[in-house]
Amino acid sequence: MLNRWLFKHIDNSALVVFRILFGLLITLEAWGAIFSGWIQRTLIDPPKFTFNFIGFEFLQPLPGDLMLWYYGLMGLFGVFVMLGFKYRLSIFCYGLMWAGVYLMQKSSYNNHYYLLMLLCMIMLFLPAHRHISLDAIRNPSLRKISMPRWVWIFIVLQLWIVYTYASVAKFYPDWLDGTVPDILMKSKQDYWLVGDFLQQQWIRPVITWFGLIFDLLIIPLLLWRKTRVPAFLLAIFFHLFNSVIFQIGIFPYLSLAFILFFFPTEKINKWFLRKKKPHYDKGEIIVPSYNKAIIGILACWFIIQISLPLRHWFFQDNVLWTEEGHRLSWRMMLRSKSGSSRFKLVEKGTSDTLIVNKFDYLSKKQRRAINSKPDMLWQFAQRLEEEYAEQGKEIEIYIDAKVSVNGRTARRLIDPKVDMAKAEWSHFSHNDWILPSDLD
Repeated sequence: MLNRWLFKHIDNSALVVFRILFGLLITLEAWGAIFSGWIQRTLIDPPKFTFNFIGFEFLQPLPGDLMLWYYGLMGLFGVFVMLGFKYRLSIFCYGLMWAGVYLMQKSSYNNHYYLLMLLCMIMLFLPAHRHISLDAIRNPSLRKISMPRWVWIFIVLQLWIVYTYASVAKFYPDWLDGTVPDILMKSKQDYWLVGDFLQQQWIRPVITWFGLIFDLLIIPLLLWRKTRVPAFLLAIFFHLFNSVIFQIGIFPYLSLAFILFFFPTEKINKWFLRKKKPHYDKGEIIVPSYNKAIIGILACWFIIQISLPLRHWFFQDNVLWTEEGHRLSWRMMLRSKSGSSRFKLVEKGTSDTLIVNKFDYLSKKQRRAINSKPDMLWQFAQRLEEEYAEQGKEIEIYIDAKVSVNGRTARRLIDPKVDMAKAEWSHFSHNDWILPSDLD
């Protein structure tokens, strides 16, 4: 029964069109980062180092302007994905290069960057190049007009997980009472034309509940034929609003591209491919010899995807405060944090103390990011310890850091009595040098 459901063949028009749009969007993401100055600000300007994901210290930006060439090449692979030219190699190379940048810096962390990394992994294994591609032209034996149903299920379930967790994460007091939406809109009051409008009192509850309900229900509404068109229109408004107000790159448009998978394949074929591709409606069941491997891989993938966003519940204290379990969990635009930090160095065997001037080490973006994130405070302390060790000096490092969450009074984040040069970082348990919060 499971084999009949997963391996029944359906028309692949949505996947083919999505590949073309996906290739275009990831090309714009790569080349746009060059022309917008994002690479310069994030990967070239920092005077000393970037804050990589802990454990990936070997990933550092290429020297000089080589990161511009890196992104230029990545954009070229995006063009190849769009054209379906050496598709699997191209999507693999783009995904590998994107993952490298994602893991080498987190000053500009965004859940959407993680999503794009996942999508590159997913698209690598999907038969998206079987039609309307240079690969199919060069090798006609590749050409197919159908795909197994598990491909469609894979994509829809992944989207459902992302949207559902984004909604569930909003079920906490500071979102439900409008505090966070109010802070988000106040930060946009200088926007041309819409800035004053976004300060209207009725805007806060609308954004509060529309954001929560949209994320929770958009996938079921798109799946149901009777609500599909209204849901599509709401999605256009929602994602264009996010694009204009929050300026989050290609991701609103990528989200809209996914809606292709919810409309009947007859319509997708008629709208986009009518003169280039016949519509498939035979419904053949073709079970490959490696069907158990496919089922096993899908099961493992979704176990991981469902589990990762829940891991913060197994850490002590509130994730809003500790950040432990925040990343890779679809906790998007949920809080506003600000803070300050001071690093005091004491050389062992002397009474000499030094207050570190962070301007000598960090870019403006890094200085802003480090103040509220314990892992980045820890990393900076480790880098300072390494620098002084190279000079033959053994130092102790004490951090005075205070953080405000969602406009609350700033409170001390790091235990100021702990020598952070010797402190350990734990990936899988609470770090005791993070002081308790009063958020609960």
